[in-house]
Amino acid sequence: MGKFGFSFSWKRALGITAAKQKFARETGIPTSMSGVERKVGRSILNMIFGFLFKK
Repeated sequence: MGKFGFSFSWKRALGITAAKQKFARETGIPTSMSGVERKVGRSILNMIFGFLFKK
């Protein structure tokens, strides 16, 4: 947390954050650990319920 309402991020200054966001948007692959966990969990549930409730 910065002082006086000012914070500095070296990753943001170097453009790393923007590059990760662009990569995630274009590929659909999240770059955060929680995003990966959500995506994997969702796909597992879709597979399970897809087999159970297939018409």
